[in-house]
Amino acid sequence: MTTTTTSPKDTPPAPAAGEHSAGAVLLRGMRANMRQYGMLIALAFIVVLFQIWTDGSLLLPNNVSNLIQQNGYILILAMGMMIVIIAGHIDLSVGSLVAFVGAMSAVMMVKHDMPWVLALVLSLLIGAVAGAWQGFFIAYVGIPSFIVTLAGMLLFRGLTQIVLEGQSLAPFPEGFQNIAKGFIPEMGPYTQYHNPTLVLGAIAVVFLLLREWSDRRRQVQYELEVLPTGLWVAKCVAITAAVVAFTLTLASFHGVPVVMLIVGGLLIALGYVMRNAVLGRHVYAMGGNKAAAKLSGVKDKRVTFLVFVNMGVLAALAGCVYAARLNAGTPQAGLNFELEAIAASFIGGASMSGGVGTVMGAVIGGLVLGVLNNGMSLVGIGTDYQQVIKGLVLLAAVGFDIWNKRRAGR
Repeated sequence: MTTTTTSPKDTPPAPAAGEHSAGAVLLRGMRANMRQYGMLIALAFIVVLFQIWTDGSLLLPNNVSNLIQQNGYILILAMGMMIVIIAGHIDLSVGSLVAFVGAMSAVMMVKHDMPWVLALVLSLLIGAVAGAWQGFFIAYVGIPSFIVTLAGMLLFRGLTQIVLEGQSLAPFPEGFQNIAKGFIPEMGPYTQYHNPTLVLGAIAVVFLLLREWSDRRRQVQYELEVLPTGLWVAKCVAITAAVVAFTLTLASFHGVPVVMLIVGGLLIALGYVMRNAVLGRHVYAMGGNKAAAKLSGVKDKRVTFLVFVNMGVLAALAGCVYAARLNAGTPQAGLNFELEAIAASFIGGASMSGGVGTVMGAVIGGLVLGVLNNGMSLVGIGTDYQQVIKGLVLLAAVGFDIWNKRRAGR
């Protein structure tokens, strides 16, 4: 009988610390983040579908900018609503609060000639007070959020009618309108592209790559599973390519819309709070198991109160953005906005039971709805059929969440 020996150079190298086979890691990663990855894949599929269906009109630079400006206020509301749902609550009043804040801003600027910056600050304070009002009854009185915000929906809608006396107020100063319809100004030498947008795109690429590297280093440090080096590099290349393509698309038109800067800033700030801050961890803990969170020392009343104050401020900001886009304060503003925000949250990965979801997921869900609306309008699908399709998408997203939980339980 003969035996064979292998030299050390014939032995395949062992994976680095934390690295495992590519297929196993990808499979486990997809299972652990199925909702978020699924929505990203769905968003990419919808974009490709309507890009083909509209003969390339969907991703034209002017339409991409229009898409961002059309959905900016919904994305702002969706981020706040996601946090409310993670905490185990719901807010039905945000659409009416959007209308009320828009009406108050119109009264301040049109009737009283107030500078638009001061009117904007006061509008955000009104939103904070409204959120604190509702948060007090929910957190400290103990009335369910559904009832309190349902009352708020009626209250703020009625106040809007009273303030505006059933009529629209317009126009707004140009600076205020630019919140929703403006672009960052051009600077630097003449090129074929918008220079500040190229700079912002480069900053975004560096920020995202540093974050990926930091997350990977932390996972290796704590001996957690990470992607093999080759796949991680491929992921970084894909992120860079996507950001560069998006940046060049915007830079070939008027550049980055102002509302996109607002949404991006909120995404970074709220994402950091929910991911790294103690308050964010408490929100997740309270939504996951309120009784256990209280026993662990979480001040549930304070957390709930702050969640609704945050929602009030974001609803006020969305109200200012929407009023600036319309260039008017109108009694009919904000109709069904709460449903759009709730739908975006659930499509983006929120769970009915609370404790699950990300701010980025809310943005993805809002973009799914926004691309659907824009794409269906471009191909001439009527608003009646659009409502049917969006309802089916929401039903499918929640159904997928329930199926995913049952599969995880098995």
